[in-house]
This record gives sequence, C-alpha cells and structure tokens, in this order.
Amino acid sequence: MRTVDCDYFIVGSGMAGLVAALHLAPHGRTVLATKRRLEDCNTNFAQGGICCVTDPSDTFEAHVRDTMAAGANLCDRAVVERIVRAAPEAIKDLVDAGVEFARRSDGSYDLGREGGHSARRILHAGDITGEKCEAALIRAAKAAPGLSIRENAMVIDLAITRRLGLPGPNRCAGAYVLDTAADEIYAVRAAHTVLATGGCGKVYLYTCNPDTATGDGIALAWRAGAKIENMEFIQFHPTCLYHPKAKRFLISEAVRGEGAEIVDASGRAFMKRYDPRGPLAPRDVVARAIDAEMKRTGAPCAFLDIRAKGREFIENRFPNIYKACLSFGIDMATDLVPVVPAAHYCCGGVKAAIDGTTTVPGLYAIGETACTGLHGANRLASNSLLEALVCARECAAKLAGRPDTLPASLKIPAWRIGRAVAPDEAVLVAHNWDEIRRLMWDYVSIVRSNKRLARAYRRIRTLRREIREYYFDYLVTPDTLELRNLAAVAELIVRSALKRRESRGLHYTLDWPGCAAKGRPTVLPGFDISKGAAPVHSPAAAD
Repeated sequence: MRTVDCDYFIVGSGMAGLVAALHLAPHGRTVLATKRRLEDCNTNFAQGGICCVTDPSDTFEAHVRDTMAAGANLCDRAVVERIVRAAPEAIKDLVDAGVEFARRSDGSYDLGREGGHSARRILHAGDITGEKCEAALIRAAKAAPGLSIRENAMVIDLAITRRLGLPGPNRCAGAYVLDTAADEIYAVRAAHTVLATGGCGKVYLYTCNPDTATGDGIALAWRAGAKIENMEFIQFHPTCLYHPKAKRFLISEAVRGEGAEIVDASGRAFMKRYDPRGPLAPRDVVARAIDAEMKRTGAPCAFLDIRAKGREFIENRFPNIYKACLSFGIDMATDLVPVVPAAHYCCGGVKAAIDGTTTVPGLYAIGETACTGLHGANRLASNSLLEALVCARECAAKLAGRPDTLPASLKIPAWRIGRAVAPDEAVLVAHNWDEIRRLMWDYVSIVRSNKRLARAYRRIRTLRREIREYYFDYLVTPDTLELRNLAAVAELIVRSALKRRESRGLHYTLDWPGCAAKGRPTVLPGFDISKGAAPVHSPAAAD
C-alpha cells in the first residue's frame, strides 16, 4: 500500500477546507482531498451571502442577540461573540482572493437582510455568493505553493492508533483513502487531520444539498471515537422550489428579506398567524408554518409572492434565481413561486472548539461538519459561511504554531481486503439508500413523535447491520462508503432526537411540545474503538 506523508491533511473543498488549506500551506506539507471535484460542495450552492457587521447603525451585540434568539438560546454565547467579532477581519480573506461583494453607488456594501436579522448585514455577490467565493478560493488554492490537491479521493476511515494497535497514546495519524478514478486504496499519514466535509442533507428524501452531502466527516469522526453533539437539529429550508424538474433548487432567504410574502394558492399571506415577524421569522418557524398549512389544507406546496417589487428590481437583485424559475415556466415578476421545505443544514456535528479541536487528539473539524456552539437549536441565516471562514482561520492559526510530526516508527498498516470480492448486486445499495432517506423524511423531519422516532431507530439499526455485512463481503466502492456513512449519521440523528425531551428550535416533537426552562446540548459518545481493532478490509471492523 502506498503512503502519502504530509503535515496537514484536509478533507473537503468547501470554504472551510480551502481557507484552512490556504493558511496552512506556507507552514508545512499540506494535502487537500475531496471526494469528487473541488466545486462539488455546499459552499458552491450558497445563494444569500455571509453575515458581517459593517453598517455604522448595526452592532456586534445586535448580531449576537439575533443569533442567540434564532438558536433558541442553546448557542454558546462566548462562541457567538468571538465569531461575530472576527467577521470583519475574516472577510478580508475573501476580498483578497478576489471576491467582489455587491456595493452601492457610494462604495458602501449593498447589505441584504434575511429572516431572524434585526438589521441589514448580509454581504452578497448577487444571488450566487457561494459560487463566487468558491471560484475565487479554488483559483487561489491551485496557485498556492506547497498545497497538493487530490480530487476523486474519498476517505474510507481515519487511522486511529489504538484501533490499529499502534504504540503510544491514542491519536489520529491520518486516513485510508480510496482513489475513485484509479480504483486504488492508499494511506495519508499526517500529524494533523482536518475534517471539512460539509453536512448530511442527503440523509433525507427531499433536500437542497448536492449529492456529495452524505455526512462523511461526521461518520468518520464518530467511528474514530469522537463525541458528536446536537444532531437532532436539522434545519429545513422553508423555500425550496416545488417543481418536478427542479430537483434541489433553493429560493434564497434573501427573497423574503427583500419583501416577499409567503402565501397560499389564492395569494393569501398566512405567516402572521404563526409569528408576528411574518415571513422574516427564523427558518424553523417558517418551515413549521408551511408544513402545518400544507397538512391543514392538503396543498402540495406554499408560494412566495414578490410581484410587488417589480420586474426590474427582481431581475437586478436575483438574476440567477429569476432565470432559473423562468426556465421552469415561472416568472417571478408575474407569478407566485411554488415552494416546499427541504433538508438544508446540519446544526449539530462533531463536537469541536472554534479552532476545530475535537475529543480525539490529532483530529479537527470545521465548517458544517463541526458543532461549535454557534448555531444552537437553529442556525441564523447566512451564519454558515461566516462560521466556516472564521473557524478555518482559527484552526490554521492553531496548527501553524504546532509543527508536530509523527514518529518515523509509526507506520499505518497496509489495507487488507480479507475475503471481500467485487460487488455483484448494486441494487442492494440503491434500495437501502432509498429506504433510509424515505424513513428519515417520514419519521424524523419537521414534526416528530416518540412513536415515529422509535420506528425509525429500529429500522435503521436493522439496515446498519445489513450494510455492515455488505461492506465486509464486498470490495469498497464510493456508493458503499456513502451508504455506510449515511446510515451512521441517520442513527446519530435519531438517537439525539430521542434524548431531547422538549421542543426547541429545529426539534419539534408532538410528545414534548413545550420548551424546557434551560436548554442543554445533546452529546453522544464516539464509537468505542476498542471493539474493532483488526484492520481487515477496514480499520473499523465493528462499527
């Protein structure tokens, strides 16, 4: 087995991964791996923008207050304050990389407003902010000396010394990687491994996430023994375009921020019945309201109505959303836009500090993969790119000052396939993939109950046993690895939801409709790595 040595191994090519890599490359050998292309990530699909207090009439305290309120007071206030105050300096990274945020005629930023915000503080580049940021960071990464980029590189499992029977204190020493283009398994040996693999939207049947969002980093860290936090808080974006050919097209929060109402098929606005903030209520409130209206009336969707703003405004402020809707026969200037909630963002993840430190030495997590305490029970709109940017910088600053090296005697054992053979029935993978996503949507989505969660838990446990048997019987493939990760994350979500006996933020249950006086994070222990030490076909022999 080939082994690649480096100082810093970064997994994931969204904003968090790219920013961390750019900051670390000058300090040591840096490898960035992504399972498909660099641009295949959630960052590339972010429309609204990135939060930053820049207007003189706005304050850091107001941003903190809005974040805490949206997070149903489960946010870590110290974390929120630190990230919010770091935003202006962090934004310079993007500007230096060539991102041109929209400005007004006087040169000031053209700030947007979104649900849950008390002021305009969203920096944007039209309605494709994420795409603009991702493109600029990719250009910078490709030109960065000392940074090795590996596309089509999917991490199978992390190399954890105790699991592999290696001497010394337990730590992460790198990972086993599948080169999906060359069909080769190799090891990356690194003193520092940073997970920045994004979220897990594909665990649900309906999502606006790209196909790559299968919760890989969360599953990898859990199998490595890392603690997982707040996985019950899955954010459903209220306004995903409802059209049979649209697949996963999102209608940005910024559309409501600019005055769009949420209405029924007759054009009657209904949000004020659910919250005095109307369409500018936080996402959890709006998603539940739309879900309730759909169930009450039997309608297949709700609608966005921004017709009052006029064609010129809509085309200038939302050119790409306008064109996309038009391609499906919907003219935002004259038509109601059909929308439904869809799985969007994971507010939980690998328990991590702002600098990415996890409960496993040598392993770090940043971006959507991590749970830092910023989002609490519900993420405030456009705080996601902010967290990715600030935490990537903090992680890099920490690691650049710690040039740890692994002892030469620490060798990652060669990958052994045991008796595994080439897979002969891909239909098994496809069937289990579909069943997991469907049962998660039916039982563990916007509104939950003990009965639904218990059913989901029993079935997922059975599916995971079937997937484990399949995993060890056949040679690994990208589809098998994603299914394995998806199943693990599904179970973590259900287990977390069963532990929370209240309704808070994104977790709403019919059996516990009230909110407790004091909220606490839900923490799940990492997998007990002592249960599976033999590196046969996988270093995680019994997950």
